[in-house]
Amino acid sequence: MHAADLRPEITLGSIRPPQRLAPFSHAIGLEVGGEDNPDIVPTDAEGDAFGRLILLHDPGAEEAWEGAMRLVAYIQADMDDAVAGDPLLPDVAWQWLNEGLEEEGADHTNLGGTVTSTASVRFGEIGGPPRAYQIEMRASWTAEGLDLAPHVQAFAKVLANVAGLPPEGVTKLGH
Repeated sequence: MHAADLRPEITLGSIRPPQRLAPFSHAIGLEVGGEDNPDIVPTDAEGDAFGRLILLHDPGAEEAWEGAMRLVAYIQADMDDAVAGDPLLPDVAWQWLNEGLEEEGADHTNLGGTVTSTASVRFGEIGGPPRAYQIEMRASWTAEGLDLAPHVQAFAKVLANVAGLPPEGVTKLGH
């Protein structure tokens, strides 16, 4: 998982995996524009976009998962109001995951999940911006094969998209 080739704006590091979901597990955290120390990747972050990708390995789950390795993904990102207000945002975000898995050659089965777009309005003496918008994706799929780098790379592409990063090789005008 750590051998994945990621764009420079995304940091990757190990995080504590869940202990009771499978006999064996490993987890990584990815963040856009995070810590200066690449070895520190939080499980939750204050800004922009972050995600967790958890590998569950259970030799006894072959039938339920249609394989022994299940990947569980979580992404959370702040959005601007123009993007967050688009009613197609959840569909587009889900398509980014499907396309990323296909483009990276991440062979998989049993893909499922949810995409949630939220708007929060703060009142009274609570800190933070008066209005905030977020997208959250939860997904899982069964990895086919042992090479997990393509799965991590696909996940990182979704993270880059929800963070609003330009496509690789494209520079924003005025920067």
